[in-house]
Amino acid sequence: MTKQLRPEQLTGVDDSHLVAMPGDHALQDEAAQAFYGLQQDARSAGFELAIASSFRSYARQLLIWNGKASGVRPVHDDLGQPVVLATLPVVQQLHAILRYSAIPGTSRHHWGTDLDIYDAAVLPADYQLQLSPPEVAPGGLFDALHCWLDERIAAGESRGFYRPYASDRGGVAPERWHLSYAPLSTDCAAQLTGELLKACWDCDTSGASLLLRREIEAELPSILTRYVAVAEGWCVG
Repeated sequence: MTKQLRPEQLTGVDDSHLVAMPGDHALQDEAAQAFYGLQQDARSAGFELAIASSFRSYARQLLIWNGKASGVRPVHDDLGQPVVLATLPVVQQLHAILRYSAIPGTSRHHWGTDLDIYDAAVLPADYQLQLSPPEVAPGGLFDALHCWLDERIAAGESRGFYRPYASDRGGVAPERWHLSYAPLSTDCAAQLTGELLKACWDCDTSGASLLLRREIEAELPSILTRYVAVAEGWCVG
């Protein structure tokens, strides 16, 4: 049964569709219960499945986005090297940010269905979690957890969680650490439209304007296809 979120819930303005979880995290209740099940499965296999990030509000995403667009927060390329945005044409700046950061209102983390995970059992006490490709690459700190998850997903035993950014399609960089609860997130994705996003940006009361909005709107249909939509069959084991 399709669960319709209100526009303000879909865009992260309202979090009333969520339930609180340990560690100041939140998901929709069905996704939270599924995650607890996956967490127990992982524990039985010797992993301590932990959440690095779950729900992210519109205001938080706006802070991240504007920080990068203004040069306050770093932007990195696929090799992890800093991108000097000021040296790029504005449209290239937009796409450099989009490689790793969602436009406010479009983030899957708004829906309460998606989360970033890691293995707390192997995290050194003095280590700063990065959620970076080297951590999840073969031989990386969290590779063993993700190999186990790969097997669960392939077997259809991942409690409904799949990887929306498993491969590089020329848009969002692959994020092996990002899981999405497909029974709910597929419905959320179907609800998101350009007109809904424009209405969200128009009604923002945070006092901070969305930077690069003109450039975003000029390319909005292609941005939604390239950076927001995920590959067909992404949630099939």
